[in-house]
Amino acid sequence: MNLRAARLPLLICGLLIATAAAASDADHVKASQAWIRVMPGSLPSGGYVVLENHGEQTVNLRGVRSEAYGEVMLHKSSTEGGMGRMEKVDSLPIPAHGKVALSPGGYHLMLMKASKPVKVGDKVKLSLQFTDGSLLDTDFEARPANAMDSGDGTAGMDHHNH
Repeated sequence: MNLRAARLPLLICGLLIATAAAASDADHVKASQAWIRVMPGSLPSGGYVVLENHGEQTVNLRGVRSEAYGEVMLHKSSTEGGMGRMEKVDSLPIPAHGKVALSPGGYHLMLMKASKPVKVGDKVKLSLQFTDGSLLDTDFEARPANAMDSGDGTAGMDHHNH
């Protein structure tokens, strides 16, 4: 085996490690006021957070993973003609130097199929995935079903089953 051929696997490993490191750190997006509304039994829970983009480009939240839940989806609640509705959303743009709040009555995370019961006071890690390939691991605090805000006094709208 020549020297050039011997270096190729090392070069590939180095590139893979560099790519993984870059993809795992969304240092341009900050999360705050992250909380989960814990519902009784096996009902889906709602997840809420404020995302602030300090970057120069719009970034889109495109998915969420969690070991605590079998399925996490991005949803939007709205009221049209006096009827409340909820729809799945593929991504949520966060403008450059802007912020977006996922809150009761608006955009939110639907957390389904809990791997074990989540109790009020628990911290649940969710990995937020962005279209630029970055990830942001965020601890969400579990709050009771009747919680209306993040606990800092900023009330949201009622979001009946989530």
